[in-house]
Amino acid sequence: MLNTISLSRYEILRYSRHLLIPEVGLEGQRKIKAASVLVIGTGGLGSPVALYLAAAGVGRIGLVDYDVVDESNLQRQVIHGTQRIGDLKVDSAKARLEDLNPEIQIDTYNEPFTSENAMRIAEEYDILIDGTDNFPTRYLINDVCVLTGKPNVYGSIYRFEGQVSVFDARSGPCYRCLFPEPPPPGMVPSCAEGGVLGVLPGTVGTLQATEALKLILGIGTSLKGKLMLYDALDMSFTFVNLKKNPNCKICGEHPEITHLIDYEAFCGVPGHDHDEGSAGKDWDIEPLALAEMLKQNRPVHLIDVREPHEVEISSIPGEKLIPLGQLASHLSELDSAEDIVLFCKTGTRSTRALELLVSAGFRKVKNLRGGINAWAQEVNPDLPIY
Repeated sequence: MLNTISLSRYEILRYSRHLLIPEVGLEGQRKIKAASVLVIGTGGLGSPVALYLAAAGVGRIGLVDYDVVDESNLQRQVIHGTQRIGDLKVDSAKARLEDLNPEIQIDTYNEPFTSENAMRIAEEYDILIDGTDNFPTRYLINDVCVLTGKPNVYGSIYRFEGQVSVFDARSGPCYRCLFPEPPPPGMVPSCAEGGVLGVLPGTVGTLQATEALKLILGIGTSLKGKLMLYDALDMSFTFVNLKKNPNCKICGEHPEITHLIDYEAFCGVPGHDHDEGSAGKDWDIEPLALAEMLKQNRPVHLIDVREPHEVEISSIPGEKLIPLGQLASHLSELDSAEDIVLFCKTGTRSTRALELLVSAGFRKVKNLRGGINAWAQEVNPDLPIY
């Protein structure tokens, strides 16, 4: 196929700085043009990945996402802009990439990446890049790559720290070799819960794009068999050597996983945010219903399971702060005979808090559906949403 790929006079000028590098040159740029890369997620990591692959001239880029652009995205998701708030992320990203480089093909998939569609979507691409933020989709991407023999350029971020690796089961370990089992539900907070320094995904995503280009060009030493750990606070890079696990359930000597599975069930958490903020109708209380209870002076204990610095942003009068990580050691301070309403930012952490209390025998306990952000939207618009 490479023999049929040529560069126009315009492309030769556009990529001239690549052509001057002996390790790239004309043949390397033709390889880049012939390549196809699927970027799963157009958020913090997907933004720099897609921008730099497009700028480099990767001939076909696929974008998978199903979210819309929100104000809270713009602190780090640099592919989107203020004028794009409310637009589909894949449409916003495609428009930006086509403006950056009209010479390439951009495919969009406005749908969650799931066991039902993953093989269909991934089929046309040489490399998959993980720009996601949840464990079910990470395991799904890994398994798709192992079963189809494609490299997985992995990245993850949290607060000030990031990780990057290249998993390729044909010649090294896969993601399951490193993490055979997902962490217990709720053990690892998401960026939406714990935050992330805005420039961090730029660093990590650019490294992912670098690894993808090296794979396409066949140059340098990739991160196959290595996990790179980045700490922005002390500007350190640490490398951990990884080995293929002969007992890996998908790429080991006797694989047990031969087809895609139910990854939400495997990880015990949703792969997508459609259930975020709700503990279910039997355990939820709506913001307006709670406001009516408080207005009637009905006795209810409001337990805020956020972190102390979040209370500085917004709070509900009469609340008691017990961060989720400390709740188990403070159960003796709560009376199971009294009504308790738990809340956090959006309802995710308070749902886990509710599960803890119910397992300890509490029954008169509710989760504020949507958290204090929903309270701000529906009850007290003077409170900021964050």
